[in-house]
Amino acid sequence: MTTTPFQVTNPRLAVPVGPDDHTIGPPDAPVSLVEYADFQCPYCAMAHPILQDLLRLRREFIRFTYRHFPLTNVHPYGDLAAEVAEAAAARDAFWPMHDWLFDNQRGINPRQLMVGVERLGLPSTEIGDEVGAHLYLDRVRRDLVGGVRSGVGGTPTFFLNGLRHDGGYALDELLEAVDEASEAARAAATDRG
Repeated sequence: MTTTPFQVTNPRLAVPVGPDDHTIGPPDAPVSLVEYADFQCPYCAMAHPILQDLLRLRREFIRFTYRHFPLTNVHPYGDLAAEVAEAAAARDAFWPMHDWLFDNQRGINPRQLMVGVERLGLPSTEIGDEVGAHLYLDRVRRDLVGGVRSGVGGTPTFFLNGLRHDGGYALDELLEAVDEASEAARAAATDRG
């Protein structure tokens, strides 16, 4: 197929979902939804409750994966928030911290991040030391590099079954995209079987 300068093809997810990813939902779900996001991005915060509704409405169809894509040139504490989320993940508390960060996004700064850590009952001194030593920065950077390789240019960016979703992220748009991806996955499975 020849591509003209006016044709746009959906970039593919360069790094498949693996065991180190932050994932919820059935591992064998017909739809893999990957989000590249920044905890300080206001658009990501607007997408957060929409995604929660989507996951509630299609829980049996979606395996959701969150990946870090901090835009530090615009959001100075994006890296720090991602590192705090990784420190929480090391204590099996990634998703509660993920939700807290989006719910309290307006106040994200170093001091508020530690308030969130304490509110979730996590050891603030330990996490403060780990984040201060950038113990989790490589993990955050790995997500970022994977996003760049996948054609992510801003946040939030979504991939459905490995293809970038270039539509909007209103609930009705995402429901339609998930339903189409689910149907396509079922049809492909039927053709193979």
